[in-house]
Amino acid sequence: MPGGGIVGQGNLKRAHLYEYKITNYFIFACIVAASGGSLFGYDLGVSGGVTSMDDFLIRFFPKIYRRKQEHLNETDYCKYDNQILTLFTSSLYFAGLISTFAASYVTTKRGRRASIIIGSISFFLGAVVNAAAVNVLMLIIGRIFLGVGIGFGNQAVPLYLSEIAPAKIRGAINQLFQLTTCIGILIANLINYGTNKLHPWGWRLSLGLATVPATVMFLGGLFLPETPNSLVEQGKLDEAKTVLEKIRGTKNIEAEFADLVEASEAAQAVKNPFQNLLKRKNRPQLVIGALGIPAFQQLTGMNSILFYAPVIFQSLGFGTGAALYSSIITGVALVVAALISMCLVDKFGRRAFFLEAGTEMIICMIIVAITLALKFGSGVVLSKGIGVFLVIVICLFVVAYGRSWGPLGWLVPSELFPLETRSAGQSMVVCVNLLFTALIAQCFLVSLCHLKFGIFLVFAALIFIMSLFIYFLLPETKQVPIEEVYLLWENHWFWKRYVEVSDHDQKPEV
Repeated sequence: MPGGGIVGQGNLKRAHLYEYKITNYFIFACIVAASGGSLFGYDLGVSGGVTSMDDFLIRFFPKIYRRKQEHLNETDYCKYDNQILTLFTSSLYFAGLISTFAASYVTTKRGRRASIIIGSISFFLGAVVNAAAVNVLMLIIGRIFLGVGIGFGNQAVPLYLSEIAPAKIRGAINQLFQLTTCIGILIANLINYGTNKLHPWGWRLSLGLATVPATVMFLGGLFLPETPNSLVEQGKLDEAKTVLEKIRGTKNIEAEFADLVEASEAAQAVKNPFQNLLKRKNRPQLVIGALGIPAFQQLTGMNSILFYAPVIFQSLGFGTGAALYSSIITGVALVVAALISMCLVDKFGRRAFFLEAGTEMIICMIIVAITLALKFGSGVVLSKGIGVFLVIVICLFVVAYGRSWGPLGWLVPSELFPLETRSAGQSMVVCVNLLFTALIAQCFLVSLCHLKFGIFLVFAALIFIMSLFIYFLLPETKQVPIEEVYLLWENHWFWKRYVEVSDHDQKPEV
């Protein structure tokens, strides 16, 4: 198989000596850290719902409200085409991608826990400003605070979960981030459905309730242990060994601790991690982890559906209440998919989920495009049957994404980087992810207006391209210790030409 590069357990340096038990201390650390995903998820869910609420539009975007009323029960691809409205959504992601570089410094020098706490504080402030907004400027300022919070949280949380997780269950543990993201989306959709009936201030409640997950993350972060990897990186070896013993539930941690120390020594020799990331030997991590996967995750079109699910359904002829209700259904589908992925990803592997679900996503996008093409144009009232059919197909797409590109888009990059470039690499992951998130958010509605059903064919073509990318370039990383993932590149059919094998390293076999 072109993906190649499978490393047997016997070829990993000390992996067979690692021991662990699931302890209450470990469970607490996972739950608190994973709550960072709920910030991202809540915002994804709440933004589209609020921008479809009449009271919100009357207050800030009266022209869109009038256009919406003129086409209330008709398909109109251009109903919500307004760059200021999309700036309300995308400004958060532009702020997040800039702040992630500051987050990289904090994460490296002060630890993963510090970035998690800073992220929760900024997100809390953004929620307060948005809830109190009296003009568009206040909305955008609030979104910038939210973006900084997400920049710090998304930079630190996937790293934190990957570093504290035992190798054999790292996939499931890391996907707690995606699970809480999905739960955040679902809760936001449920809240939007309820607050839409509270006139004229329901939208304020939807935006203000973002303070709840931020508070939970802040309070939990105060008691969160730092990762052993980060403590070793900071030179706190005794504390690192103590934490490792507590989260592994055993005193027999010498093999794993030795790997951490070796990785830290290599990391300390690197003075500029961002510059080091550009070196030839790190080309696989740069191309796959820092650039390819985070960009492709957004180019699936999934976040466009999450941002604008209520808006999309209204544009397709659903009323406000029905549109929000349909968003709840897609939210439930996303949670179910995350649970499926958590249970099975460490059994079947990352590549299998990427490729199998990618095929389903392509089929769903083509079906949506054909369905809309048959009902093309403004002034067409969708039948109930067609509406239900579209919701079902979109849910199937959501389930496919939710067990593949959604969780794996964060899991796989967090596994690939060696310690010396891990924080810098994760910053690149978040930066690229949020850049493409912002671009998609800013361009989707205008693209829907001009390309109409063709936008879904564009997404289908992009998913096909990214599936080829995974098939040929990504080796399987399941159950490989995070400090030994670098061994995979040395035997990959393509990447081995970029990676030099040291004399003292044992070359893995296929």
